[in-house]
Amino acid sequence: MAVAIPDPKPGTIFPAPYTAANDREIVVFLIGMRFNGLRGIGHAARAFFAMPKMLASLGRSPEKGCLGGHVAFGWRVTYVIQYWRSFEDLERFAHAPDDEHHPAWRWYNRLGKNARDVGIWHETFRVPKGGYESIYVNMPQFGLAKATAHVAVERGTRSARARIGAGDETEMRADLSGS
Repeated sequence: MAVAIPDPKPGTIFPAPYTAANDREIVVFLIGMRFNGLRGIGHAARAFFAMPKMLASLGRSPEKGCLGGHVAFGWRVTYVIQYWRSFEDLERFAHAPDDEHHPAWRWYNRLGKNARDVGIWHETFRVPKGGYESIYVNMPQFGLAKATAHVAVERGTRSARARIGAGDETEMRADLSGS
């Protein structure tokens, strides 16, 4: 069993390869906003500024089930990648009338057709135990490894094939050579 590597100081760069433990089911949730036109700049600003409140609320309340995540910015699309303990936790947060998400979602739904210059989207992935793999080199703790457990790559976990449980490197070489 891999041992989680503590983060000695946020932002510490780990030069050796490391990965995320994949010993439990997780839910990966992507949620974002797309700016479709100039008329929606006010709507876009309101939607954009609602997100930090939601993220701060989740950060203060780990019992809600959000394991971590990060924000990505683009020219027209901004989105959040989140890792959740379960789909039920994510759904409970989304529908809780006393949480930050609910008023923001009600506001957007009230806009209806008037909000066409701002698109909102999400994608949810329920990933079984052992059904994901990752590798990080010269990186601080990040992504899945920061949200779950940051572990060293060791013998038996040096290839993506081995980390995801699809066999070892010897099998990979055989598959690629056709033998």
